[in-house]
Amino acid sequence: MTLAVDDKLESLVLDLIEWIAKEPRSYRQTMDTWRTSCPRLAVWEEAVDCGLVVREPSADGMRVKVTDKGSAFLVRRDRAPARS
Repeated sequence: MTLAVDDKLESLVLDLIEWIAKEPRSYRQTMDTWRTSCPRLAVWEEAVDCGLVVREPSADGMRVKVTDKGSAFLVRRDRAPARS
């Protein structure tokens, strides 16, 4: 299965997904960290639109999570995070 990730954004989307997959991230942390990455909103929106990440409520606010589809995206590109 091929995802419809914009070719111009694929590398940045891959970086974003890989970063989120390394450890739990809050929505605020994700937006703050990726604020300096241009084009942050396009990368975030592309990842969400492709179903690679989701926001979920948690006890301490919104969390960002890589979906199964996002994990498979990382595996296909040999960028899955190491398990401890």
